[in-house]
Order: sequence, then structure tokens, then C-alpha cells
Amino acid sequence: MYKPSTLPNTRIDVADVLRGIAIGGIVLIHFIEQLNFYQFREPSTPFMGWLNQAVWDTTFFLLAGKMYAIFSLLFGLSFFIQHDNQAQRGVDFRLRFVWRMVLLFLFGLFDLLFYNGDILTVYAVCGVLVLPFIRASDKVLITAAVILLLHPIELVYIVLGLINPETPPLYLGSKELFANVLPAQSGGSWLDVAIEGIRSGFPVNFTWSIEHGRMTQTPFLFLLGIYLGRKRLFYNEGNNLRIWIKVLIWSLVAFVVLAPAFEFIPDMVDTPCIRRSLGTMLKMWRNIASMLAIVSGVVILFYTRPKVHDALMKIAPYGKMSLTNYLGQSIIGGFIFYNWGLGLYRYTGHAVALLIGAVVVVAQCYFCRWWLQSHSHGPFESLWRKLTWINSKKE
Repeated sequence: MYKPSTLPNTRIDVADVLRGIAIGGIVLIHFIEQLNFYQFREPSTPFMGWLNQAVWDTTFFLLAGKMYAIFSLLFGLSFFIQHDNQAQRGVDFRLRFVWRMVLLFLFGLFDLLFYNGDILTVYAVCGVLVLPFIRASDKVLITAAVILLLHPIELVYIVLGLINPETPPLYLGSKELFANVLPAQSGGSWLDVAIEGIRSGFPVNFTWSIEHGRMTQTPFLFLLGIYLGRKRLFYNEGNNLRIWIKVLIWSLVAFVVLAPAFEFIPDMVDTPCIRRSLGTMLKMWRNIASMLAIVSGVVILFYTRPKVHDALMKIAPYGKMSLTNYLGQSIIGGFIFYNWGLGLYRYTGHAVALLIGAVVVVAQCYFCRWWLQSHSHGPFESLWRKLTWINSKKE
């Protein structure tokens, strides 16, 4: 039977730091992609060609899939904290959480008016999917998480490939949907981008997520975040640091195994359906291993190295306003790269786009620090919070 925790869920500074790292990395990835606008100018010199490719490869190796995974993990942690805080007061938060996900879905639709790669709508749907497990026992929670970690959709396609080698790989048409948005990005007005963002960008996020394992990985990470919240592992108490050291060691071991496995094992399989599904599974597992190494490393340094702690705390305001920063990067990035704004896609390669992204992240950091001097929450966070508790005296 579910019971709320007996200890207070105080603000977790290291979670804000991790959230800041995640959203910063997401912004950099989006900017090097020019916000899903894969029409890059030809490099002016062989050196620039080499530099652009090096920047692209390095950025994706360090950030792609890992920052999103951290963000998802912390989403689950936040869900647990919100639910547990209300449960300690005798309030059932579950229906309010559904309403909160409706609001997040609407924020995602707003995001699609500027950027067709929105993840908020996907988060909203996945959040509702994990809702039944918020009061489940640890055993049920872990069982559900393991099932999702195994990527059941990919397992089904592997079985189908074994039964019939002619079975095509999982594909729902995401490339065509992406292509539909390009004319609006390259030559249309903001209204053209907004219309195509809703018409094609909305379905492309779900089709792409299913095709690439995100629709199973995301709820897995939500459940993992809930479990870590239950165990209070983000607090510096008990033997938590020893646990994080073990997580760091085993996640690094897993990465050392999974990284070459992803590179070589799928190519050893002749059946296209099986090859594609194996590649998806190994890539997702590799990214989870990388994510856990980053999270555990940051937690360990945060709690054991005072100078590192002080440096990392400068990132915390950025993490506290992650929704504002996420939506802000879509508006700013769309204006910078798309035709309706500056149209810099015509002039920027990977290196310059990444540099612009870094400038945006730094500017957002300073804005967050300034804003939080006189406000308790970011603009969109405050709106989300007020609308979540509309017609309620409990917060």
C-alpha cells in the first residue's frame, strides 16, 4: 500500500544544477542543428569543412541523447516531489497532475509555433502514461521500468524479423514530415512556420520518437526519476555518495561495453529490420550509461568538492527556469536561423552555429540570475504553477 514519505522534500540544489546542464546542452544541440533545419551552407575552405565536421561529431558525442535523458530523469524526480508533498498534506495530486500535463501539452503547441522539434507534447503524453505508477510499490515500479528499458517495440520488430526477414524496419514517415516544414523555414513567414509546425511538426515528434526508441525510453526515465526520488538519492545523506560512486563506476563500464557494441554489432546482422532495432536499443542504452555517468559525477563533485560546488551553483538559476529557457531558445533560434527572422542558415556552418548557441546560453544564464533576484519562479514556470493550482487553495 502506498504511503507518503515522512521526511520533507526540501529544494534539491544539485537537481537544479543538473537541469541547467541539461537544458544548456539541449540548446547547443538544437543550435548546431539550426533548429532542425538541416540545410547547411558549404564550407568556404577545406579547413572550415574539417572544423565544422569536428564540431558536429564532438558535440553530438558529448551531448546528443544524454542531455535529453538527464532532463527526462529530473522530470520524473519533480513529479515524485510534487506528488509526495501533497500526499504528506493528505491531498491526492494525481488529477491535478493530469491537468498539469494538459497545460504542458499546450506549452508544447506554443513551442511548435516556432520550432518543430518540440519535446513538451511528448513529455505530456508520457507523463500521463506513468501516472498509474506514482503510487505503485517499488517492485511494480522497477518491473515497469525494466520492461520499458528493454524497448518492447524494438523487441517485437526483432521477433518479426526472425519470423520474416523481409519485414521492413520500423518507420512511420518522419522524414516526409520533416521535409514538409523545410519550405516554411527557408522561405516562409513566421505564420508559415507556425502553421507547418502544428500540421507537420506535431506528428513528427511522436513518429520520430517511436522510430528512435524515445517513446519507451522517456517513460523509463520518468519512472527512474520517481524511484530515485523515493530513495532520496539526490540528498547528501546516509550512504548516498557511496551509491553514486558505484553508479559512476558501473555506468562507465556499461558505456565501454555499449559504445563499441553499437558501432559493430548491428552491422553484423543481415536482416534490415533486426539490424535497425538492435542499433536503436544499443544506442539508447549507451546514452543512458553516459547520462548516469554524468549525473553521478556531478552529484559526487557537488557534495565533495566545495569549490566545484560553488561553481556549479552558478548554473542552478538556469536550471530553475528550464521551461522558460527551453521555450526561449525556440523563439530566439527560430528568429536567428529561419527566413522569417535573420535567416542566418544561409551563412552559418556548424562551428558558427554552435558559437551562437553558446552565446544564447550565456545570455539566458545572466537573464535567469537577474530575474530570480526579484521573482521566485521564471515567467513560464510561474504561469504553469498558477494555472496548475487554479481553483485550489493548496500549493
